[in-house]
Amino acid sequence: MSTPRTVAPARPASRPVPAGGPFTGAVAAEWTKLWSVRSTWWTLLAGVLVMAATAGQLAIYAANANTDDDPANNPGVVTVGSIVIGSLDLTQYAVLALGLLTVTSEYATGTIRTTLRCTPSRGRMLLAKAVVVAVVTFLFGLLLGGVGALVAGPVLGGWGRVPVAGTLGDVLAAAVYLALVAVLALGLAAALRGAVLTLTVLLAVLMIVPLSLQEPRITVLTRIADAFPGVAGAHFMAGDTDPYPAAVGVLLLAGWTVAALALGRAALRRRDA
Repeated sequence: MSTPRTVAPARPASRPVPAGGPFTGAVAAEWTKLWSVRSTWWTLLAGVLVMAATAGQLAIYAANANTDDDPANNPGVVTVGSIVIGSLDLTQYAVLALGLLTVTSEYATGTIRTTLRCTPSRGRMLLAKAVVVAVVTFLFGLLLGGVGALVAGPVLGGWGRVPVAGTLGDVLAAAVYLALVAVLALGLAAALRGAVLTLTVLLAVLMIVPLSLQEPRITVLTRIADAFPGVAGAHFMAGDTDPYPAAVGVLLLAGWTVAALALGRAALRRRDA
């Protein structure tokens, strides 16, 4: 009489590990998600249109100021790079929208639950989003700088100057600034979750509060304003030496960005999706 054969229980199928490790897989997933939604493309298109319109308008203002009857308004010959940097006051909000929508759209649609199931580590998920947003907005910043320069140059005509090294440096600085503020928006969005609330806080931190501190022209308040991210970024892009070198400006902005990511990570760990 033969003894019955025992069958070993089947082992559960292991989840495939993406090539390059879990973090690389998380970055690849975030990259795919970013380009699979129409809001990304609309936001990028809006950024290009706003940059072109603002650069053209600022160039017209500079050219007209040099030919009017009021010598006090005469700015002289200006660089195309300065027009590009000046255009970021408005254009940056399209880039901020791209950064914050990366998180807030998932909370609005409930897809954040799927994201966290695929990437259980919330810190890894947030860092993957930050890497993707930083890369995309940096490259987009280079494109925006090129668009602004191409529009402003012909409009300025003889009142414009296009030094190659200086213009490339200004475009690069603008791209770095946009990448940092986009990740700053991402971190705040992870903490606040709502698009409107996040945008309101960004407006306050980048523009309203610093301008309110600068308006009385009191030295102490002005120095406080100089530590805010928008003002620090402006000093960096302008290459200022006062009140601090440009390198300090970009470090201050980077510090705000890191702090926003840390705040977002803490909120993700403390609250349920």
